[in-house]
Amino acid sequence: MKHTLLVAIFLGLAFGNCQAQTEFDKTFISIGTIVSDLDASLEFYTEIIGMKEVGGFGIDESFGKSSGLTGGTPFDVKILKLVDSQNATEFKLMTFGNRKRPSDQFIQQKNGMRYITLFLKSTEAVMQRIKENNIKMLGDSPVQLPDGRTFILIQDPDGIFIELIGN
Repeated sequence: MKHTLLVAIFLGLAFGNCQAQTEFDKTFISIGTIVSDLDASLEFYTEIIGMKEVGGFGIDESFGKSSGLTGGTPFDVKILKLVDSQNATEFKLMTFGNRKRPSDQFIQQKNGMRYITLFLKSTEAVMQRIKENNIKMLGDSPVQLPDGRTFILIQDPDGIFIELIGN
């Protein structure tokens, strides 16, 4: 018994050491999205999708220029999360007043980040909000997946594809 306990402690310490050797400081990704209308996008992601606004910050002219982000244009960022947790992925919205471009019909029409996938416990509530707000579902959405879950494809106000997968 004593030998088993020592082996368990050794393995726990060894595994913990492997985990600590990553070069990343956080275990989540923070994603920035430029939108044409911040209010419309904020409403879409909070009221339709169900994300939570958890904060934000501003970038001034000086940092915009010195960082290489904007060449000196200041901007504000709204931070959204699926849950208000320290380790939840951040979905950041910002606008520069760019006009809205026509939405693509399919994800293969452009390079770059094209869509996000959100996994839901149930699609019932989001499906109701989609219908109440006349959000167009793409393809034959909703589609039953082989594992019994439901797949829904919609687009945000700027045409970013949103996959919703759940029971």
